[in-house]
This record gives sequence, structure tokens and C-alpha cells, in this order.
Amino acid sequence: MGQSRQPEPFAHTFSIVARDERTGDMAVGVQSHWFSVGTTVSWAEAGVGAVATQSFVNKSFGIRGLQLLKQGKTAQQALDALLKDDAGREVRQVAIVDAKGNVAVHTGKKCIDYAGHRKGKNYSVQANMMLTSKVPDAMATAFEKNASLPLQERVLKALEAAQGAGGDIRGKQSAVLLVVRGKSTGAPWDDNHLVDLRVDDSPQPLQELARLLRVHLAYEHMNNGDLAIEKNDMKRAMTEYGAAMKLFPDNLEMKYWTAIGLANSRQVAKAADMLRSIYAKDPNWRELTRRLPKVGLLTVSEKDLKELVW
Repeated sequence: MGQSRQPEPFAHTFSIVARDERTGDMAVGVQSHWFSVGTTVSWAEAGVGAVATQSFVNKSFGIRGLQLLKQGKTAQQALDALLKDDAGREVRQVAIVDAKGNVAVHTGKKCIDYAGHRKGKNYSVQANMMLTSKVPDAMATAFEKNASLPLQERVLKALEAAQGAGGDIRGKQSAVLLVVRGKSTGAPWDDNHLVDLRVDDSPQPLQELARLLRVHLAYEHMNNGDLAIEKNDMKRAMTEYGAAMKLFPDNLEMKYWTAIGLANSRQVAKAADMLRSIYAKDPNWRELTRRLPKVGLLTVSEKDLKELVW
């Protein structure tokens, strides 16, 4: 039950585990000067909790921590059980938040300076091998003062504040943002993960993570637009597609399906104008338009179809 059998990876880093008081959703956010930190530090399961295991990492703490929470243990009880027989506890840094908002965190005495943590209501921030001692406080302050934002954006703000306070003494390389539902629906393919973004190797991992989050949110709007079309709610569909394009204005696919939605709502002239600009950048979209009527995704007359694929 102690140390993992494989050589333990380093993940000297800063991270946050958090729960949204309003929705119950839970998150882990991390940045490190270590390749692909998301495969090592961040663990979460809908309706259960979230774990960050770092410093000299015992990766089993992620899976075992979640198992202990599923058995009914609180975050603190799970953490105590993980550390009890761990010969390497003094080089570990671990934080857990459970589905009820209980938080537990441990920073071993032999974690490399600067190392520390700060625990607050529904969250914990922790860091080791930092350039300055200001990182945990900066993260906590950013998380608390952005309480009006969605959880994923609050977590990103905390990570950005950590970097602003000096960050990892070695620099930066990878980052992760993971969000799961507060309550399981019994459909893990939907529950895990609401947000699951990783930057494995980048000179500016948090900037790239922020960009990916904008793309993620844009595609969420696209999915909502598609669902609205299924329900024949064209007004809602156009609102969602418009929100998607605002977040990701250069994406041809978002423009394309918005145009198809307009065509299906009998706004053929407007759709044709949009498609004309899309075809000019990539003519393959014209061929796709020709194929849509066969599968019922474009429901226009032959005359209107000619206007759309001229």
C-alpha cells in the first residue's frame, strides 16, 4: 500500500483541486515544468472527487484516493489512509476534494522549496519547487475573487496567478484542466469529463490551455445548436451557433454548420452568402453540401440546393 513499484516520476509543480459550490462540479488544474503533467498529477471522477498527487509522485494515490472516496471516506480520511503506510510521505504533495466539498492536503517536509499549500472553502492550492513563497496565496486569492466565473475559468485564473507570482523555478512546459460532474448520472461517457484539456509540451502552456478552453466552449455552443436543430428550435440554434463563432471566429466548420442551419430554416440567401466565403477558402465544403440531402441534414428544394452549391 506504500510506494509504487515503478520509478516515481517528478512533478514539481503548482496545482488546484476545487469544487463549485453552485453546481457541485469538481476540478483539477495543474502547470509544471515537466512533460505531460496531466498523465501524472490530475485525477477525478464524477460524483466522487478530485485528486492532485505531485512532487515525487505516487501515481497510485490518484486511483486509490478516488476508490477510498467511493467507499464513503471523506477527503481527510482518504488522505490519511494513503499516507499511513507510505515510506515516501515526506516527499509527497497531495490534495483531495470530495463531492461534499471536504478538502484535505499534505505537503511533506522534504518537498523542495518553496513548497506549501493553502486550503480554503471547497478548494486547496499547493505548490513545490516554486521560485517564490507567494504562489499559494496568489492562487487562493485569484480563485476566491473570481467566484462569479464558471469553475473551469476560476481554476485557470488561479493557475495564471501562480505563474504571475513566479511559478515553477525551472520554468513551464505542460498544463492540464480537468472538470467532472458533482453528481454521477450513471453515464460516465457524459460525466467524465465535462472539460478534459491537456497541453503536454509548450513554451506557454497556460496560454495554450486558455486557447483550448475557448475552443472547448465554442464547440459546446455548437453541440447545443445541433441539439436545438433536432428539436426544431431554430432560434435557439442560431443563438448557440452565433456564440460559438464569436469565441472561435476563424473556424470554417462552425461557420459552415451555421449556414446549413440557416438554409434549413429557409434563410437560403443568407446561407448562400456564408457558404460562398467558406467555399472560397476550401472548396471541399461545397462537395459536402451536395452530400447532406441524402442523409437528411439539408432539407431544401432542388432549386435552393443549386443556389447553395452553385
